[in-house]
Amino acid sequence: MEKHQNCVRAAMVAVVGRTNSGKSTLVNRLVGEKVSIVSGMEQTTRNRIRGILTESRGQLVFLDTPGAHKAENELGTLMNKMSRTAGESADILLVVFDAASPVRMEDEGWMSRALFAEIPTFFILNKADAHDYNPVAFKEAWARLQETKGASRKIPWLELSAGEGAGCDVLLEALFDLAPEVPELLFPEDIVSDFPRKLAIADILREKLIRKLYQEVPHELGVRIDTIEENPDNTWTVNATILVNRPSQKGMVIGNKGRTLRAMRRSAEPEIAEAYGLDGCKIVPFVRVEPKWFKNHFILKELGYIG
Repeated sequence: MEKHQNCVRAAMVAVVGRTNSGKSTLVNRLVGEKVSIVSGMEQTTRNRIRGILTESRGQLVFLDTPGAHKAENELGTLMNKMSRTAGESADILLVVFDAASPVRMEDEGWMSRALFAEIPTFFILNKADAHDYNPVAFKEAWARLQETKGASRKIPWLELSAGEGAGCDVLLEALFDLAPEVPELLFPEDIVSDFPRKLAIADILREKLIRKLYQEVPHELGVRIDTIEENPDNTWTVNATILVNRPSQKGMVIGNKGRTLRAMRRSAEPEIAEAYGLDGCKIVPFVRVEPKWFKNHFILKELGYIG
């Protein structure tokens, strides 16, 4: 193949693994900015989100995906499908393991996919700074799987802490070395994500509510940005609908005398303003009860989970 005189290194990197393994934290760390929401709750990421790192070595486009989990509704099925098909358009595959917890069925499932994958692959042993960090269990599971399948493949193991950043420089170096040479960058060099504005803002609001409510409502919580009013004074007014499944959840989301919504606004408004270079941002939330919204095809499409 003829080499382009002004070629650059660029790669699509799919970041996969079971839910809560630290994929979004890793993508944010590698990109150097927050492009994916993060929480300690499983199934936080619901969309494919591209985080884009451009530097003198080239460009890496990280595809953050929902974590694999047992699906209980149409939304869960869609999230698993996004996760499973992430590697189909990628140049490199990163399989992230939470090595501070026991090996799970979903981890072995990703090992099985990696065994027969046709693109360069890395196994990422995350949370190396944790007290219960146990990489040996994952390497033993990989050895057993290869023996069971009657196949073998050499895949590099990298130990790191996405939260602390330890080991991430080594990973970036390896990724740039593997990135193919292409005639031009995949995305403009001045952007860090191509995630649509309304979906990105909806995720910020959902993250703030998740951190406030934690396990009480989040799996049945959806956020839709209805309108973004761009005001002459370089401020935005964002009108948002927060969907809940049951009437009892509406009170939880609003909070006593509106405290939960106020806390969400106080946390989200400055973050949105900073992210979009604004002088200010005002969130106008409306909480709506929509029974079983996560099974409604039309609503899932409105929220960006379909199409």
